Formats: sequence, C-alpha cells, structure tokens
Amino acid sequence: MKIKCLKGKKILLMVGSMESKELLKALLDRMRVAIIGQSTFAGEVYKQLVKDGHKIVGVFTVPDQGSREDPLATVAASDGVDVFKIKSWRKKGVALPDVLEQYMSIEPELNVMPFCTQFIPMEVINHPKNKSICYHPSILPRHRGASSINWTLMCGDKKAGFSIFWADDGLDTGPILLQREVDVDPNDTVDSLYNRFMYPEGIKAMAEAVKLVSDGKAPKITQPAEGATYDPMLNKKELCKINWDQSAEDIHNFIRGLDSSPGAWTVMDGKEVKLFGSKMFSGSSAEGQEVQLEGLTTPGVIHKDGLLLTGKDGKKLNVARISVDGKMMNASKYGAAAETSETVELTAQEQEVAEKMRETWKAILNMDVADDLDFFKAGAGSMDVVRLVEETKEKAGVSLENEDVYMATTFKEFVQVMVLKMRGGDTKPVFEYDAIKMHVNNMDIEFPNQLFIDGQFVDATSGKFLKSINPATEELICDVHAAGKEDVDRAVAAAKKAFYEGPWGTMNARDRGTLIFRLADLMEQHKEELATIETIDSGAVYTLALKTHVGMSIDTWRYFAGWCDKIEGSTIPINNARPNHNLTITKKEPIGVCGLVTPWNYPLMMLSWKMAACLAAGNTVVIKPAQVSPLTALKFAELSVRAGIPPGVISVLPGTGSVCGQAIADHKDVRKLGFTGSTEIGQVIMKSCAVSNLKKVSLELGGKSPFIIFADCDLDKAVRMGMSSVFFNKGENCIAAGRLFVEEAIHDEFVKRVVEECKKMVIGDPLNRGTAHGPQNHKAHFDKLLEYIDIGLKEGATLMYGGKRVDRPGYFLHPTVFTNVEDHMFIAKEESFGPIMVISKFGNGQVEEVVARANNTEYGLASGVMTKDISKALLVSEKLDAGTCFVNTYNKTDVAAPFGGFKQSGFGKDLGREALHEYLKTKTITFEY
Repeated sequence: MKIKCLKGKKILLMVGSMESKELLKALLDRMRVAIIGQSTFAGEVYKQLVKDGHKIVGVFTVPDQGSREDPLATVAASDGVDVFKIKSWRKKGVALPDVLEQYMSIEPELNVMPFCTQFIPMEVINHPKNKSICYHPSILPRHRGASSINWTLMCGDKKAGFSIFWADDGLDTGPILLQREVDVDPNDTVDSLYNRFMYPEGIKAMAEAVKLVSDGKAPKITQPAEGATYDPMLNKKELCKINWDQSAEDIHNFIRGLDSSPGAWTVMDGKEVKLFGSKMFSGSSAEGQEVQLEGLTTPGVIHKDGLLLTGKDGKKLNVARISVDGKMMNASKYGAAAETSETVELTAQEQEVAEKMRETWKAILNMDVADDLDFFKAGAGSMDVVRLVEETKEKAGVSLENEDVYMATTFKEFVQVMVLKMRGGDTKPVFEYDAIKMHVNNMDIEFPNQLFIDGQFVDATSGKFLKSINPATEELICDVHAAGKEDVDRAVAAAKKAFYEGPWGTMNARDRGTLIFRLADLMEQHKEELATIETIDSGAVYTLALKTHVGMSIDTWRYFAGWCDKIEGSTIPINNARPNHNLTITKKEPIGVCGLVTPWNYPLMMLSWKMAACLAAGNTVVIKPAQVSPLTALKFAELSVRAGIPPGVISVLPGTGSVCGQAIADHKDVRKLGFTGSTEIGQVIMKSCAVSNLKKVSLELGGKSPFIIFADCDLDKAVRMGMSSVFFNKGENCIAAGRLFVEEAIHDEFVKRVVEECKKMVIGDPLNRGTAHGPQNHKAHFDKLLEYIDIGLKEGATLMYGGKRVDRPGYFLHPTVFTNVEDHMFIAKEESFGPIMVISKFGNGQVEEVVARANNTEYGLASGVMTKDISKALLVSEKLDAGTCFVNTYNKTDVAAPFGGFKQSGFGKDLGREALHEYLKTKTITFEY
C-alpha cells in the first residue's frame, strides 16, 4: 500500500506488520491543518508544525509583491504543499465564491493563523471542525487591533506578551486558548521584544496550541470585559506625530513604540524627521549644538551621543538615530559634514562570504542584488532585518545588531560593516586627533596630549596641564592635559555605559580575545614608535624599551587575549534535599568598571600588566598613568581605537595623584582598583577604597628585596646577576635588589668586580644603541636619590663608586656602590628606587642568620639567592618571605608567572592566570530538580 507523505515523498508500508499498521493509523489520524497568514514568523510556525508531525493541507497567503514571494509561500511550496495567494477574501463584506471554493477543496480540520493582515470571512473561520486559532501580539483583552505591540510600548505597559485565541469576526474578542507574558525592559522596542520573546516564544506557543487542539485539550476562556481596549491601526501619519506636551517618559514610550516601523516623527529645523533609538537620559545636561523642534519649548541638543530632548516634566531622553529625507543617520552627526570612512579591501575569503550574503539578500528580497541596492527601498521590513541578522551570524560568523542594518542600507555598505566586524573591528569614521608630531630617533612619531574618554581625545575640563620633560635633555616635550574630578566622572560614566549597555558587555569572549589580539598586533606594528616615545618620556634606554618596556607589553596582551574564552567556573557536588536533587555551579563574572593607577618606571608595561587581565576578564577601565610619563599610555589609547575596542571600554586620564587618582579611588561606580606605587600612597588608596564603596583592591607597593649571594656560587654569574639586580632600567625597577648580602669569603672579590663593571657602563643618550645606562625619570626623583646617597655617607656606609651626578645635561647619576652597610642604617631599610647598590657582609656558613636578616623588613616583593647547593637553594627560597624568589638568576619575570608581594609590598597578583582572579567575581548558583 502506498500513501503520499509530507514533502511529496512516498512511503511503502507492509500492512501485515504490526508496527506498519500502527504507523499507518498515526499518519491517517493526523489533523489536517490549513495555515492562513504571511511573514517569516508564519513560515517558522509552518516548519514547527511539520516537525511536530501535523499534516499541512494548504497555505493561504498574500500575493507576491513584484517578484518578491512571501516567506510562508516559499517554504510551503518547497515541500510540495498547495499554496494559494489570495488578494482578497471578500468584497463589500461578502466572501468571494471562487476563493471559498479553493479553500473548501483542501478540507482542513483546523485553521492556524500565525500572522494575518487580511479579513477572513466567518465562513472560513468556522468551517473546520476544530474552527480557527489566531496569534495576537498583546495580552488580550488589552490592545485589540492590528498595531497592538506598538501600543503596548506607547502606553508604557510594564508587561508585554501574546495571546492565542479562537478566531472571531476580526475584532480580537474570541475566547483565549493560551497566553504568555514577559517584563518590558525600560528601553525595549518592537524589534527587541520580537527578537527576545514574541518571535521565538510565539513559534513554540503556536505549536503547543495546535497540539492541545489535536489532543482535544484546548481550553476556551472567555475574555473579560474589564481592562479591554481597542487601539487604532498606526497607518495614518497624524497618529505617529510626537506630542511634546507630555513627560519625558511618555515621549520615550511613544518613540520606542514606533521604532523601527513606522517611526515617530516631528519637525526639526523645518524638516520632517523620524526619531529612533530612544533611551531615558540619566545625566543633567550635555554640551552641543541646539536645534529647534516644532512644539517643543526647550531646544534639543545635538551632542556626541545623539539628540537630547526635554519633556514637560523637565526630565530628559536621548535619541540615538534619526531619519532625514529617508536616510538614516546617527543623531550626533546631524548638521555635521559627511565623514569619510575607511574603505575595507576584501580578502578572497571575505569576498566569498560577501557573495553568500548576496544570495541571502536575493532570497529575502526575491530579486537580483547589485551593490547599490537599498534593502528597505526594495521592500524589506523589520522581520526581514531579523532574518538578515540571523543569517549573517550563521554564514559569516559575526553578530550584527539590527541598528547595523538600518545604518548600512545598501548591499555595499552592509558588506563593509560585516567585514569590519569579522575582523574584530567596528564601523566608524576615520579616527583623527590633534597630534604632537616630532622627528626623533631617525623617525617621525606622533602621539596625543589630551585626555582619552569614551573613544575620543578631549580637553580637560579644568584647563590645567602637566609638563612632559625629556629627562635626557631636561627640555619640554609637550604640555599634557591634566584630568580633574569632573573628567573622572565623565570617564567612569562612559565605562559604566560601555559595560552595561554597550557591545563590550554582551560580546562573546572569543570575539573579545580577537580584539585584544588585534590590539597586540597594532602595538607590534608601532613598537619602534612606542619605544621611542617611552625613551624620551621616561629615560628608558631605547634598546631596553624595545625589548622589555614594549616587547613584554605585547607579550602580555597576547597572553591574556588567549585567556578570554578559557575563563571557567566549576560544578560542585552538594548534599541533595531529598527526595529532590541539587546541583551547584559557579560562574566567573567581570567586576564592572575598574580603576588603575600605574607608576612611571615602566609606563607602558605597567599599564599592560594590569589592563590586559582586566579587559580579558570582560571589565571596562579608567586608568591614570604616571603624571611624569603619560605619553605611551595616550599612544596606546589611539591604537586601541584603531583595533576596534568600543568607546568607553578604555579611558586614559593623565593627571596628578592627589586629584585624578584620588577621584578614581573615591568613585562609587568604580568596583575595583589596581595600584602600583609606594606603600605610603597604597595605604591612602586602600583607605579610600574602603570608605567609598568597599571596592576590591590589589596593590603592588614598595620593596627592599634581599639578594643573598653564597660563597659556593658561580662568582662570574653572581656579579652579572648582582649588576642586573640593581642597575637594570637604571635602578627604577620595583623588584630591584635593594640589599645584597654577600658571604664573607667572597665579599671583597665580589665588590672589586662590581666596581670594575660599573666603570665599564656606558652612560649617555638613551637613544644611542650603545648606551647601557640612561637618565633617571624626573628631577624630583633624581634629587631624592642624591639625598639618599648623602644619608648613606652620613651614617657611615662606605662609598666604593659613584654617588654623584654625571657632568652633562639631564638627570644622569653615576652607578653607585655602598659597602659596610649595617642593618640599622637608613639605606639598609629603605628603598632607593635608583642605581644604588647596597652591600652587607654576612659570616661564612651563617645561612639561618642571613635569612633572618633578609626577612627583617616590612617589605616582601622579591628576593634572590645564588648558590650551587640545591638543598641550600630550596631551603633559603622556602624561608624567604617574599612573593617572588629568584634562584641563580634575577629579574626573570614572564607573562605566565604570577607577580606580587607580601606584607607591606602589597597583595594581589599581576601576570599569569592568577591575575585574572583580581578582575573577576565568583557567583554560586544552586539548582533543585
């Protein structure tokens, strides 16, 4: 026996088989369903009913629009289902006989109406034995009518939803079969409600409703009279005009209720303008260009984030996009000259993806697609936007926002947006700023000198400046804008918005990693320029800046970029609440807005050590670089824009510690602060963080790192390591060996060799490739080092070498070596943070005694030991009370190895996996089932 099955396929059944008989009965018992409606939504309902095993005997939809067929017709025809394209079901209220004949011919047992804009005669509604069920996008009896979802938002309803009801005469009054509801978010639009709830849940609910009918369990609940409303269809222009004589919230609701179609309109500067992307505005005001809107007493303000409008109650809303003369634009660009965008040249692989998307456009629009074809002028609607966004995700692997489609309406523009996002970037105009330009180190360099807030370089509100001085020449490089409290407030607000509302907070972790990798690549492309800026601004020797200051920074960004999609929680077995079962999981979540305050010795590297982990974890950041060396941080900010890091994710605020740094520590919207600097300032910051909002803190503070050199060491290597431990980066090194303990048997020889090596050091222009020792960072520090040396001499330490300024311009100090330093002396206890070697002798064989002396300090950042005796090395490294211990080496840090101190050297870690935990919080979730 042969029967025709769905999709036109034939199934051969052996009737003698029990299983075949049961299958045959099930197939014959399937309910015969007619689908009446249109749109992608109706097509998806069709697919779900087919999947659930229902027999679709016919589809009734609207005629083609030009050459464009409705999606429901397309999907049904591909399955071999009869499709009827009905222009009208009735004339002057009377059903058309030929249409009725077509309908009756398929003998349906249920009509399913997922989305239908036509009036269906009652002869059709009541014909099937199971009648007709209809989807309506509101919680009936509220908002009856064809524009119900719009009115739900326009009326400011706190709940939205849909009803599936037994169809009536077109007034949406039939009995309810089922309903679903959802909370309305303050900034929901029709599109957002459809995307997150009405569309996906509506498809499932329609399928559930058909099953209930098929099983004979579908309820019929009479609609209550109380709360019933009938709202007009928004097909008349006057209904969509904004009434400004109401509160800001009511205006906001009206605009979002008409977003994205048909669009709320007004007259601005004498032109009809449609407004989209409305949100309530939390600030007090915004600076920008005033515009006049017909009927609005207070002028609107075009500012960097859009169009700011004031309601009758004095409260404000912000509109992100406007349509002028049919062209959508960012509201912030109204009245400005058209900006040129960087044209993306497509690779061969990207061109292949573009052609796949051309086929998608062709399928949606049902026409050939040229580069200049406009998506909306070709007839696309809001549901087509949803489909295009979903298919772009599937075929190109990138997530677009609906707004991206509305802003790039031609195919060529769309491809540009898509490819930029494929590369981890975003659509943006060419990035420009007023650069400081110099020719130095045989190259042209340029860098900003303004604050970097919300993706732009801007002037400080205070009008104050810092002076950036080249320590090698004592000459002014440039004036740098100095951030005040108001600037910190602006930056934190931008960071908060970027975290909670911007793309950064919702971005896939792997996409975040892609952006950070791209940033590292850009840093590598500009490494010579970065190293040159670091040299003139901080005094770092260029070759060291290239390898360490910049090189390790790049390695750090790449290391943490790789961690982005590997941040994981855990599953935890807990006791069950019998007879039920329980499961507990943990999630690692970003903290939010983080503040960073970094020092001047490694300006770019200290920024990278902290910020890379912070961003990899998904946070946003406001950083105050050192006031004396802020230039590489500002150049880094420029590169972050070019890498596609969204606005607000990174803000860079040069300024003083007492004003800018303190404002970050005190800010209640900053949830974490990372600081590197002195112990004294660290204590102030910790107190401020506690008093303000108990923000999480990590501190990398002062040190007086002991380096113990035993007589059984490799002396040649010990001398090299000793020199490096003190004089690396001209002593401006947080883990520098602040005190060398040398065993008596080799003490004199060690000192002799060290002095000889000091005499060989080339001191001079840090840009010269042969220079080994450059200038100290700035004058105040240089003066303190001279004072430190003077104290050492007065207390009776022996000056073996150096101790004075080099006779040349710049803050150059001869490498300095002190011996006979006793434990009670100032230079034995306090850090110099400069090229000053402090040597103390210890007795032969006095292992425990020297360890005790080494630990007799409030600091515990780093330590070192030189010995060939592995047992001694293990014992001493175990006993030394410091966060890092080097054995037979020194200064060997790595991006994968955690770094941080004990005691008054601080707490928390930079680098390695542990650094991520400083910028994450753990959430515990327990299920019962």
